[in-house]
Amino acid sequence: MSVATTLVSVLILGGVGFIFAALISLTHRKFRVWEDPRIDAVEQLLPGSNCGACGMPGCRGFAEALVGGKVQPANCTVLGPDEVVDVADYLGVEAGEANKRVARLLCAGGSNVAIQQADYVGLETCKAAAAVAGGGKGCTWGCVGLADCEVVCDFDAIYMNPWGLPVVIPDKCTACGDCVEACPKDLFVLMPVEHKLIVQCKNLLEGEEAEAWCQVACNACGRCAADAPEVIQMVDGLAVVDYSKHDLATPAAIERCPTGAIVWVEGAQQFERPQPMEKAVA
Repeated sequence: MSVATTLVSVLILGGVGFIFAALISLTHRKFRVWEDPRIDAVEQLLPGSNCGACGMPGCRGFAEALVGGKVQPANCTVLGPDEVVDVADYLGVEAGEANKRVARLLCAGGSNVAIQQADYVGLETCKAAAAVAGGGKGCTWGCVGLADCEVVCDFDAIYMNPWGLPVVIPDKCTACGDCVEACPKDLFVLMPVEHKLIVQCKNLLEGEEAEAWCQVACNACGRCAADAPEVIQMVDGLAVVDYSKHDLATPAAIERCPTGAIVWVEGAQQFERPQPMEKAVA
């Protein structure tokens, strides 16, 4: 091959390479997506837990929404008050106010009040135990008590009490929903902390049949609904609170519950054994 042929080949290849490089550069300039540099800075101010409690896909998504003005700093339930102010000051926006939500357990049937009809031996998880005839408790709706929820909580907001029930610490709970996903009995719900009237039972049995398995079961007597029809209804034999009218709820709504299944919660749920009550006349 002559020197001239080689030189022509090199020039052709170089020219083609230059043309492609120019096209790539032009395409990049035309189609690149500009990103606000404040997003990275705001993300650094966020906790980085990626819990999703804010409703966004992780802290990066929340930072993008903050910079875009779609949410307020207070919507991050993991940030402390001072940290919320730091984010607001950086962006020059109002900190906002968020309705704090907390995980609540719809079961009070610990070992002190609920009948254990069988001993489970196997993998020590609620999911595994629930797969074996629903677990060892006589109430098939009740908490299994093997602490799957405590294990998945990244914020140390859950501990197990002496009767095998998980207790949520409201000040630490971020409403991330991990405990909701982990519970095989669907006993956890996320609700605004100002919702204080709670039915701590999901049992669908009635009367003595319900109480035979758990002393604090809802026995479908209906007295609560009769006393507070605006707030409580009976659905499939279970008392259900209408939280759209929670401002009408008062501690008086629990007074005629003969088993203590309905409670008024200030702070954390305690699951203390209720005092015996006289069987009120319906």
